[in-house]
Amino acid sequence: MDRMIYTAMSGAKHTMEQQATASNNLANATTTGFREQLDTFRSVPVVGEGLSTRSFVVDSTSGSNFSGGPIQETGRALDVAVQGPGWFAVKTVDGGEAYTRNGNFKLNENGILQTQTGQNVAGEGGGTISVPPDSNVTIAPDGTVSSIPTTGAATAGSVLGRLKLVNPNEKSLTRGDDGLFRLTSGTQADADANVRVIGSALEGSNVNVVESMVSMINLARQFDLNMKLVQTAESNTDKANQILSLS
Repeated sequence: MDRMIYTAMSGAKHTMEQQATASNNLANATTTGFREQLDTFRSVPVVGEGLSTRSFVVDSTSGSNFSGGPIQETGRALDVAVQGPGWFAVKTVDGGEAYTRNGNFKLNENGILQTQTGQNVAGEGGGTISVPPDSNVTIAPDGTVSSIPTTGAATAGSVLGRLKLVNPNEKSLTRGDDGLFRLTSGTQADADANVRVIGSALEGSNVNVVESMVSMINLARQFDLNMKLVQTAESNTDKANQILSLS
């Protein structure tokens, strides 16, 4: 009887964890550049004397869905979307480098190009990109950032730098708690000249709301089924105890 309890108990626990993942995906259905998180179940045998027939259910995070999201034009000069495979590189607080598909950039008070959460956008040489005041910014398909002064005599545009665009193997990427992706090895990806971007546009989330809602309903039913198994095991144990007491 305890074999059923092992499976049902661990199955119910990890079903709740998958519910949290599905809820997080739904909450980010409108987050720019968000990548859907994927989970799978797998069984793990309990190791020990006399326990070879017992198994736990374990929630195994298989990774993320790296398929592209919809591209939407915004008309804003500092909005950029990666066209096809590729990532924007940003500088993290600890001096490292992380990667995102969210190209909703801004300028801080010093004119440094940043993400909306305050990370500096990395330039191709590893530095930052600074935009002078009173300038209109344009971003070319290859990631080159240029500015044209809005005051004074008309002059040719000045090249300010180039976004560091990378395209590492998706299997080598891991998602951090901050939503940014990093190389599992802890190193930095090399710039890829083949990555292209679309100016004045943003990439939406790749979460399918309908599929996520159906997944949440299925997970709720799985949780109920596991709890019924626990109740059945308890009922069977009570009946077995009654039979033993009669004998």
